[in-house]
Amino acid sequence: MPGQSMQGFDTANPPFDRLAHQEVEELRAVLDIGYFSPDEMIVRQGHASDLLHIVIKGAVEVRDGNTLLAVLGPKDSFDSRAVVHGAAGEDFVAVEETLCYLIPRNVVLDLIRHNAAFAAFFYADVSRKLDAFAQQRKTEGVESVLRARIREARQGGAVFVDGATTIEQAGHCMKDNDINALFVRDGQRVGVVTGMNLSKAVVLRRLALDTPVREVCHFDVVSVDGSDFIFDALLLMTKHNKRRLAIRSDGDYVGFLEDIDILGLLAGNSQLIPGRIDRARNLDDLAGAACDIQGQVELLHRQGLKVDLIAEITSDLNRRLFRKLFEMVAPPAIRQNGCLLLMGSEGRGEQTVRTDQDNALLLAEGVPDGDLVQFREAFSGALDRFGFPPCPGNVMVRNPVWSQTVEGFIRQLKAWVFSRDAAAAMNIAIFFDAVAVAGNPDLVVRAKEALIDLMRGEAALLAHFAHLIETFTTPNLGVLSTIMASVGVGSGEIDLKRAGTFPIVHGVRTLAIDKGILVNPTAARIDALVRTGSLDTKFGLELTSALHAFMEFRLRSQLRALHRGTIGAESVVRLDEITTVDRDMLRDALRVVRQFRELVRIHYTLGAF
Repeated sequence: MPGQSMQGFDTANPPFDRLAHQEVEELRAVLDIGYFSPDEMIVRQGHASDLLHIVIKGAVEVRDGNTLLAVLGPKDSFDSRAVVHGAAGEDFVAVEETLCYLIPRNVVLDLIRHNAAFAAFFYADVSRKLDAFAQQRKTEGVESVLRARIREARQGGAVFVDGATTIEQAGHCMKDNDINALFVRDGQRVGVVTGMNLSKAVVLRRLALDTPVREVCHFDVVSVDGSDFIFDALLLMTKHNKRRLAIRSDGDYVGFLEDIDILGLLAGNSQLIPGRIDRARNLDDLAGAACDIQGQVELLHRQGLKVDLIAEITSDLNRRLFRKLFEMVAPPAIRQNGCLLLMGSEGRGEQTVRTDQDNALLLAEGVPDGDLVQFREAFSGALDRFGFPPCPGNVMVRNPVWSQTVEGFIRQLKAWVFSRDAAAAMNIAIFFDAVAVAGNPDLVVRAKEALIDLMRGEAALLAHFAHLIETFTTPNLGVLSTIMASVGVGSGEIDLKRAGTFPIVHGVRTLAIDKGILVNPTAARIDALVRTGSLDTKFGLELTSALHAFMEFRLRSQLRALHRGTIGAESVVRLDEITTVDRDMLRDALRVVRQFRELVRIHYTLGAF
């Protein structure tokens, strides 16, 4: 009977974890259980359903005609489209004896009207689901910051001076080290002096510049350990009315934590990192900034920022980093004649966690061989040091193919275009995503326009280029099948890059070349293709949403791989490690990819290959 079966119902199972207590009680009053025999049709494709089903025991196949799309197990729900939108997208058939919780349609609709987070699960388009999920993570941001360790915050370094150091010398020391506080050793005691202490001593107390700094520093040092929590630091700052705390590690002072550092944990340090890059005087300084950028990605994701915005911020910071490195290591002849390019996901502005290097150098005219050899090794070697893994395909400045005059590179493009080789097509794809980050940007525009002129209107060439979309298949999402092997991983896993991101990125890239569209981000290319009539407006939105869904899932996998030390699995998601809501969204995104692949196949007659 309704209401008798609620005891075993898991309200922590998404999307029911988004319900308030009163809403849970309303659900408890109407919940029922249904039994379905093997091969029984539970919900038929194209039909409405008066019940939302949540599998308790057994398995349910999701079928589109004779094609098996997925196998649902315990805690999976179906079919939201049949309940909310009046027509199931597929058939839902019991594989074996199956028990399901049953929720009446009118109750589901009422909860949707009053709870936006719960409603996101039932939206037909992926983009609104992503927005709701990102918004939910935002509410967790402050709490996660308070639980962070002090060592996770950006902190000023520890610089010590003797108590006999003069006020003037202390001021110059702060300036030289780009800090605003010093530790002062005076015999057996240690104190702290700040820039404000020095200013007040001179301006308000009229002390001479040669006054020993011991006369103006504070020896009542308030400190925290690097392993303490941020909320411990906030309590101490409030209790002692301090804006800055000393940080200890193994009994020694190792730096300072300021209130702005805590604010940086909450709001992010993206506004501070450009200054650090601009002030960098050597490769060590730049290495620190590169580390800050990587930490920023995890911070912004933890605080609920949408993945496309994280990618945009990260790309901007990385481009600043690459530009500064170019200025540091490029000889004058290369700075005057060269254009530094970033390609791949960096060029499209879609990279979050750094993967491999994809960069190149175009020259307006030849430069001395010695300068070019020196730059190739200095630039790529510095990126190795910063933690950017070398490109497996050697698409790097270090490779002479990717660092030459623009005339020579255009000849290389022609050779790649007419070779009709898969590796050559991939090189073309990588280059078409190039963006200039330093030097003369006209060089990359000139090379891209030459490439478009070679390929525009050439149906056979474009078809061979588009055929790369068939490199990897887009799987159906079934946890009881072995079809995941088709994308290079085991059953129950999916490679997000191969199954989702690459087909979207490359299909859109091909259409962009066909239409002479020079913008780089995939989402911007989709918008341009919609404006030209190459893509339907609604489908363009779905395609962009699916891309962002895959980027979100991949970012989660990348961060998890970093913490586990399993970098080789950075784009692999295990289906048993994601929620039912996430699996539902992943199914939606894969469905969009399959539709897009079919569109590209028909447009370029890929069935002829």
